[in-house]
Amino acid sequence: MSVNGRTEKRSQLRIIAECGILAALIFIGTELRIPTALGYMNLGDAVILIAAYFIGPFAFFPAAIGSALGDLIAGYPVYIAPTFVIKGLMGLTASLIMAGSYGKKASGILIRVAGGIAAELIMVGGYFAFEAFMYGLEAASASVVFNLIQAGVAILLAIPLTYAVRLKTVKS
Repeated sequence: MSVNGRTEKRSQLRIIAECGILAALIFIGTELRIPTALGYMNLGDAVILIAAYFIGPFAFFPAAIGSALGDLIAGYPVYIAPTFVIKGLMGLTASLIMAGSYGKKASGILIRVAGGIAAELIMVGGYFAFEAFMYGLEAASASVVFNLIQAGVAILLAIPLTYAVRLKTVKS
C-alpha cells in the first residue's frame, strides 16, 4: 500500500470516528430535553449545527443517527424515520451553506447564521408536515411554536461555539 493509500484510509477512518463521536454528542443533546405538551424540545440541534460546520456534508449521518436514537430512547418510535430524514437533511443543508465560512471572521458569521436558519426551517417544516399528516393541522400548528423556540436556541448556542472550538483548535 502506498503512502497516499494509507493517508486516504486514515482520513476515512478519522471521518468515521468523528461521525460516531458526533452522533453520540447529538444523542446526548437530544436527551437534554424540556417536555412540552406535544413532545419535547432539546439541545441536539445545536450539536447538529456544530457538526455541520466542522465535518461538512458527512454531518448528515451523525445528525440522523443521533437524533433518531434519541426518539427511540425517549419512547417516540413513530418519529424515528421522519427524524432520521429531517435531522439528516438539517446537517447536510447547514454544512453546504456553511462551507464557505470556515476560518472567516466577518462574513463567516452571516453564512453560519444562514446555514442555521435554513437547517432549522427544514426541522420546523419537516415536523409540521409529518405531524399534519399523522395528527392533523391543529396538532401540527401547535408544535410549530416549540420547534421555533428550539431552533432559535440552537442557532444562538451553535454559532458562538463554532468560534470557540475553532479558536481552541487553532491555539493547540
